[in-house]
Amino acid sequence: MTRLRIDLAYDGGGFYGWAKQPELRTVQGTIEDALHKVLRVPVGDEREPLRLTVAGRTDTGVHASHQVAHLDVSDETLARCQGHMDVPLTEALARRLKAVLPADIVIHGIAIAPQGFDARFSALERTYVYRVADRSSEVDPRLRGCVLRVDESLDLDAMNAAAAMTIGLHDFGSFATPNPGGTTIREVKTAYWRRVPVASLVPDALAENEAYRTPSLESGLVVFTIVADAFARNMVRSLVGSSIKVGSGRKTLEWFADKMANPVREGSSGPIAPQGLTLEHIEYPADDQLAARAEAIRAVRTL
Repeated sequence: MTRLRIDLAYDGGGFYGWAKQPELRTVQGTIEDALHKVLRVPVGDEREPLRLTVAGRTDTGVHASHQVAHLDVSDETLARCQGHMDVPLTEALARRLKAVLPADIVIHGIAIAPQGFDARFSALERTYVYRVADRSSEVDPRLRGCVLRVDESLDLDAMNAAAAMTIGLHDFGSFATPNPGGTTIREVKTAYWRRVPVASLVPDALAENEAYRTPSLESGLVVFTIVADAFARNMVRSLVGSSIKVGSGRKTLEWFADKMANPVREGSSGPIAPQGLTLEHIEYPADDQLAARAEAIRAVRTL
């Protein structure tokens, strides 16, 4: 068997999350169906199941600009994608997938995975970004599917004070869906809010020979970036929703601190809408450390 690493991106707006579900359009289900088609393996053939393992299982409506999955496939099956293409098998498979996948999934690349690689358990850290448009933002309409609009003015100093409380090893039970048999202890490495500088859609002055200057698509947006070794289910969206409550003045920093100190799930710290959230990066260690990382991360976290 050969293990393949697949780097990809998708617009989550049209999917019921990553994980395959009966009768629902999911990212995993769509890609696996495409794999069965291009590799000519009947769906349901347990001799060659063609199942993807992913770095981060995104929820309904959540996007990914950089997602990583792995696939175990026999050499005989992989060879079927070669056809008349004079390219490596991984490139042939990538081309064939691109030809049959819908426009809201993009394959960035496929490679033979190094020894010990596991897309999920070998990952060192994951980076998520959540984009918000408040009253000070002028949203480019092209971003409407990946930005959350809020009709409030947000205090970023207060929101960054809340974000600072999350850094380190904590039990995020107040901000995560309970996982029977699992843990909500996670290590957050980076968490901060920033406002992208506002750029006028019509510049006051143009340089010589400059007909038009396009501002940043994210002009004026409030952007949250968080990096952690892993995330509990709904953790990022719950932290964002709670931070927005603090930034709008509806909740206090003391309220947020109490949620951090007392990790008990209840309604006021539940997840905000998914469309503003994007998985942006997966970091892996050097090849000779992949297997050790996968073994270590399987251990149950404790405080």
